Amino acid sequence: MKILILNGPNLNIIEKRDKNKYGSLSLNEINSSLKKTFPDVIFSFIQSNSEDELIDHIQNCDDYDGLIINPGGLTHSSVGLRDALEILKIPKIEVHLSNLASREEFRKSMITTSKVTGYISGFKEIGYFSAVYTLTHLVSKK
Repeated sequence: MKILILNGPNLNIIEKRDKNKYGSLSLNEINSSLKKTFPDVIFSFIQSNSEDELIDHIQNCDDYDGLIINPGGLTHSSVGLRDALEILKIPKIEVHLSNLASREEFRKSMITTSKVTGYISGFKEIGYFSAVYTLTHLVSKK
C-alpha cells in the first residue's frame, strides 16, 4: 500500500506552536513514527507552504492508494485545493491536529472537508495514525 501524506502551511514548524492544540511532536517526528508503526506501508511525505504545490501533488497522485492531507489554514479558504480533492478518486482523509470545532469561529468553516472521504480533528498526532489505519482498511475492502 502506498500513501501520500500532504501537509500544508506552517506544519513544518508545529513544534513552535501551542502544544495544547498541536501536540509536542515535530512533523519529522510524526513521519518517522508513522513509518515505524506501519512498516508495510510505503509513505511519501510532502510539506509545502504553497497552495499551488499542494494542488500539483494532488493532481499527480494517481499511483497512490490513498491520500492523507492536513491543509492547515487552507481548509478554510482554498477553493482550488477543494476542487483538486473533488477530482481525485482515491480514498482521502483530512487530518487536523487541533479541534477546529472548539477554535475561533472562522476555523469552523472547512471548505475542503466536504471533498474527502472523512476527516479527523482534535487528536494531535494521533489523527495521522488513525487516518493511516482507516485508509488501510478502506483500501483492503476494494
